[in-house]
Amino acid sequence: MADDLSYGVVPAYYREVYDIVCPNPRDGKVDQDMFVKILVKSSLPKQTLSSIWEAADSKQGYLTRNGLYKALALTALAQQGKPISEKILENYGKEELPKPHLGDLSDLRTLSAQVRREKNPNVLNFSYKDLVELDSVSINLVPEKKGLLLKHVEYEIKSEYLKSCVMRRYSDFDSLYDMLTSRYPYRMVPRLPPKKMLGANREFIEGRRKALVRFMTLVVRHPVFHGSDIIRYFLTYQGSDIQHRIKEQFRSVPDEYVTSPLALTAKDLVPMDTQIQYGNAREHIKRLFNSVNQLKCIVDQMTIRSTASASDMLMMAKELNTLGSETQIASTWAMGINESWPKIKTGLKAISVEFAALSDKHATQGKREDNNVAERLALILDLLQSYKDLCDRHEKGVLKDHQSALAKMGNIKKKKMSATIRGSEHVGEVEQLESRIIEQESQIMTMENRNYFSLHCIQMETQLVHANIDILAEVLQALAKTELQGHKELFELWEQIEPQVEMLRATGDGDLPSSPTTPTSPGLLSSGSF
Repeated sequence: MADDLSYGVVPAYYREVYDIVCPNPRDGKVDQDMFVKILVKSSLPKQTLSSIWEAADSKQGYLTRNGLYKALALTALAQQGKPISEKILENYGKEELPKPHLGDLSDLRTLSAQVRREKNPNVLNFSYKDLVELDSVSINLVPEKKGLLLKHVEYEIKSEYLKSCVMRRYSDFDSLYDMLTSRYPYRMVPRLPPKKMLGANREFIEGRRKALVRFMTLVVRHPVFHGSDIIRYFLTYQGSDIQHRIKEQFRSVPDEYVTSPLALTAKDLVPMDTQIQYGNAREHIKRLFNSVNQLKCIVDQMTIRSTASASDMLMMAKELNTLGSETQIASTWAMGINESWPKIKTGLKAISVEFAALSDKHATQGKREDNNVAERLALILDLLQSYKDLCDRHEKGVLKDHQSALAKMGNIKKKKMSATIRGSEHVGEVEQLESRIIEQESQIMTMENRNYFSLHCIQMETQLVHANIDILAEVLQALAKTELQGHKELFELWEQIEPQVEMLRATGDGDLPSSPTTPTSPGLLSSGSF
């Protein structure tokens, strides 16, 4: 029992805990700090926790899978008031080992990720699944309200994580964007959709609503923004005038560099080859953006074609209905021995209904392609664009300021050298320049630290892009499901229409069949057939 546990008696709960605290099966190690935090959730006394650790510890500073299982079983025994004894566990035989009470496992998952990030701050430690579980937001339009001069659009925002529901206007999102870029200049802040003052039609308003959903989705699923007081305030404050109140509330809060515990040690977090890796990543993201943009254009064309097909089918339905509703009676003079028209006319009116249904199916398919596929591609594009914007801020902001400060320092040193050479009559000028050099050196040191912190953040944001790249797989899955469902529905409708068309042909031949002919298999027609 000391070295191995029988899997026949290990509860699924143990495996679930192990998967949470040790997500990398190749490593197979449970960190001591992580395990201590698990034991604390058991609410047992410290002396008891120490005894459990001693019984399970492999004397290597970490626990193996079996060591964790043993510790969980001993924790359960201690919670039941029983002695911490391995012999008691051996008596379980083939019975299932007891389960400890460690609270909500979702909290444990969050705690595990936090410990892993603290241990290795250069690894994001978020999978796409983790990001999705952070929060989910919905944004819907509320009925228009009239202002003094113009109508304004209001949105209802619901946050699943915060269990909140608030009303916001576009200007409120604009204020949120300003606060995020000010507070987090070294993070990916997605762009807002454009503001249109006049002539905003329904199509524009709906497009902007979708863009706002994408904006908020990327924001609430950002590991840093997710826990931000700014986001919580925006999603929970129920008062009015949020666009001004949020700025007043957080006006005095400094940017992330000032408050981050990693800022002063950022230099140690930046690998030697960061500039090379950064350049490679930037080019890779650029290629990704271009390819995804092309995919988005293709899907947009698919949506347009579905919408056009819906329009075509509706026009065909109207024309068939017009033909079927014609009131003028054809005479024998016109028809001769061919009496097909009155019978065909009756069938055309019935078939027009089926073509109207085809129009509805094509329209529905266009909406599916837009909402299920195109919107996901747009979400990736928004993410990649925010990464490009971040890189631009780094190049034009921190890096440029650092280079300017170095150039300024060089000029001051030249002036000092010149004043020193000119002699003792310029002692005051030399002292003044020395004071400026000290001040400038302090500023340069701060800028250097900011530059390193910015590079560290860029590394984390690059990993965040890759964590979200699973959306591309979602796109392909959604595309396959959408096209399969759409073509299946259209096939079923055409399958219903074909017998009716066959009856029209039979009517034209003068023989009305007693039952519809069996539909042909959906293969290729023989050469010369129609």
